[in-house]
Amino acid sequence: MLERTRTAERYARGFTAALVAVATLLLAANAGPARAETPQPGPQAVADSR
Repeated sequence: MLERTRTAERYARGFTAALVAVATLLLAANAGPARAETPQPGPQAVADSR
C-alpha cells in the first residue's frame, strides 16, 4: 500500500523540480551560437584613377 507523504515533503519536491526547470531553461537560452565578431576597420588601399 502507498504511504502518504508529508505536505512539507511534497512542497520541497515541487520547489526542487521548479528550480531545476528554471536552471535548465536558463542554460538552454544561453547555449545558442556565439555572435560573429565584427571586422575592425583597418587601412584600405585606394585605387589609382590615372
